[in-house]
Amino acid sequence: MVANKERVMKRKASNAGTTAEQIASKQEPEVSGADNSEASDYESDEENLLASIDNDGEDSSDSDREYASGDEDEVLSFESLDSDEDDDGEENEGTTLEEIGNDQDEEADGEGDDEDDDEEADSADDVNSDSSPEEDEGDLEDSSDEEFDEEGETVKEKTKQAKPERKKKPAESDEEPHSEELEDDDEQQLGRIADVLGTEEKKTRGLNVFPTLPKKKGKMKDEYAGGDTSDEEDIRNTVGNIPMHWYDDYKHIGYDWNAKRIIKAKKSDAIDDFLQRMEDPNFWRTVTDPQTGQKVVLSDADIGLIKRIMAGRNPDAEYDDYEPFIEWFTSEVEKMPIRNIPDSKRSFLPSKVEKQKIGKYVHALKMGWMKTRAEKRRLEAIRRAPKFYMLWETDHGKEEMRRIHDHVVAPKRPLPGHAESYNPPPEYLFDEKELAVWKKLANEPWKRKRQFIPQKFNSLREVPAYNRYVKERFLRCLDLYLCPRSRRSRVAIGPEYLVPKLPSPRDLQPFPTLQNLIYKGHTDMIRCISVEPKGEYLVTGSDDMTVKIWEISTARCIRTIPTGDIVRSVAWCPNSKISLVAVASGKRVLLINPKVGDYVLVKKTDDLLQEAPVSDTVDNERIQAAIQWGDVTEEEKKLGVRIVITHFREVRQVTWHGRGDYFATVMPDAAYRSVMIHQLSKRRSQLPFSKSKGLVQSVLFHPVKPCIFVATQRHVRVYDLVKQVMLKKLYPGCKWISSMAIHPKGDNLLVGTYEKRLIWFDLDLSTKPYQQLRIHNAAIRSVAFHLRYPLFASAGDDRSVIVSHGMVYNDLLQNPLIVPLRRLKNHEIVNDFSVFDTVFHPTQPWIFSSGADNTVRLYT
Repeated sequence: MVANKERVMKRKASNAGTTAEQIASKQEPEVSGADNSEASDYESDEENLLASIDNDGEDSSDSDREYASGDEDEVLSFESLDSDEDDDGEENEGTTLEEIGNDQDEEADGEGDDEDDDEEADSADDVNSDSSPEEDEGDLEDSSDEEFDEEGETVKEKTKQAKPERKKKPAESDEEPHSEELEDDDEQQLGRIADVLGTEEKKTRGLNVFPTLPKKKGKMKDEYAGGDTSDEEDIRNTVGNIPMHWYDDYKHIGYDWNAKRIIKAKKSDAIDDFLQRMEDPNFWRTVTDPQTGQKVVLSDADIGLIKRIMAGRNPDAEYDDYEPFIEWFTSEVEKMPIRNIPDSKRSFLPSKVEKQKIGKYVHALKMGWMKTRAEKRRLEAIRRAPKFYMLWETDHGKEEMRRIHDHVVAPKRPLPGHAESYNPPPEYLFDEKELAVWKKLANEPWKRKRQFIPQKFNSLREVPAYNRYVKERFLRCLDLYLCPRSRRSRVAIGPEYLVPKLPSPRDLQPFPTLQNLIYKGHTDMIRCISVEPKGEYLVTGSDDMTVKIWEISTARCIRTIPTGDIVRSVAWCPNSKISLVAVASGKRVLLINPKVGDYVLVKKTDDLLQEAPVSDTVDNERIQAAIQWGDVTEEEKKLGVRIVITHFREVRQVTWHGRGDYFATVMPDAAYRSVMIHQLSKRRSQLPFSKSKGLVQSVLFHPVKPCIFVATQRHVRVYDLVKQVMLKKLYPGCKWISSMAIHPKGDNLLVGTYEKRLIWFDLDLSTKPYQQLRIHNAAIRSVAFHLRYPLFASAGDDRSVIVSHGMVYNDLLQNPLIVPLRRLKNHEIVNDFSVFDTVFHPTQPWIFSSGADNTVRLYT
């Protein structure tokens, strides 16, 4: 390496001496002008050739620049070739003497076509006077555009558009003679000079040109055979790996090996770039060297290399991606392993040190101490962005917080208990009663004591796979996914703000609060009850096929009347001038005189119903086929039955009009003949509807107007009996209506449903519900209004009778006030049934309820 370095330095010194001589020989033609003769030109050629052969073993390609020596500083200027010099478009790269001899004719032709006589003289003179191929490039300039100062201080840059210079390849430098024999043998050198001088000269318009160089004898020696590649790449700018923007304010861009300044190339403006793009066919392959600012034209090989790299292929063009696979290692399985050392624990145990490091990184990321590159860029952008400040605090600003800081851990599953064991203690296993209760709550699984049935196995091997594992795991993941586990600032709102301000129940008295009496005597469930208009007696109908008359104040059964079928509905006539009870039992409706109360009133009722009135009108066939007014037998007459109306279907309900002369019956299975209206005074019936509107559940007469309410399963229709038109249709939004009751003023309707909802309609307001109450936990069977007090009640299969305050104001602009007051829960559940019917006392704030436990209870 030291020997090679000394050779390089020696070569540079000789090149510097040669350059000074060349500059001097260059300046001579400028001073003498056109008086130069061919003899003087030839003498300078001979001297240059001698100097070149003396430096035969050295490389003349290390200097790419032209040096101009001055008094103060030596300035090195880069010059590039004119792109329009050659017609063939060939690049004039740095060449050796041999190449100059070979390319003499081409240069002569190009000069003859493109340049005038003055340019040819200077160009040929430059070729003859230069020995370095890089200096040829620097000197191929127009005489009109470049001048040398006499003192040699600076060299002006060429104003014509420059063609980018290209680096000299190591292969070109290898073509020069490097033989040590030629260096040492002076006789061979003199012989070669004689050969060169003796060759036939070629003239171009009177100027001498280099003769062809003789061919070298002997084998060429590789300069880099020893491994020295220090000058293989021509590093022109030697400032090192520093930021080049340090030289933005200077005229030079760095320094060469000899500490000479490297002058920047002249920057062209947008117009020059556009003209060069239009005129230069190699503009697309021209790039700028960032270290020197010079333009370099890429060769086809360079462009091919760049394309292969950008396409993600191997940079080597000769590399075959699809060459056949070489199996370096055998694929045959050896019978005996070469080594059978057991693997160490370290090979399959994770590293604890790495685990600790990763744990520290994760913790730092969570706490925000360590930030990712993207986070750093974002914070830097925020820091550099203009900052705006709010003059006043706002409550809608975005909250700056990381979710990781307020992380809420998912709730843990409770640990398994003894019941989850595969071999639980006997007291945890279900008996038959507990199993029946567990199965009964299939529709309401949240009420179950446990969500599974404990099972006993002899061993853990006998435990089968859990059949609901996938479903429960999915639901668990769904809960964790849908539940937003983030802390949010709760609004400071107390429950008193959310619940409407309702009056205290103490201020709404009187209302029933305590159970007072129990009426026992029926042997089966009591489906229906009704109270006498004066409030002294009570009638009940039961599945034991009897109707009982009770005295309210003493809970004493006064009379029992067998009906021969299940009693589904009873209704005491609201007219206080007659004593009459309508009973729906099976397919018959019985009008019974209970024979209680005033004796005169009882006798008057018997006299009124003794003889049937004579009627001239004849009922049509549809009515005659549906119902028949019949006489009673002697036995029934003794029991108090006065009139029997036989229907063709089972009667579900019977209800009276407020005047006591009309009553209606409901047969749900009778299609368009479901509702029948009967007139007691004339003993005839009417069929109000000619078309079926659905499965009729209940009917009611309006307390004041001649209207009737008909409730099907999903809707309530209001009909005008005089005009025989439908007034309105109410939409409760439920699937099955069970019962309904109307306010005594007739402006509000209460509807109970089997879907546990209690619906209040304001008839003057809308056809949609005014309010819906979800106060029951099971199906609602009955609803009722009090005739005098602002009370209403609902009874359901959840054992409860709920009494509520319902104040209706005369002012139409004021909405009704609805306040639940008291839950009365005394009935028992029998076969999933509990409370069937409820009714208020006509004058007192008392309520009666009948249930499946064969009792009637009075709450006062």
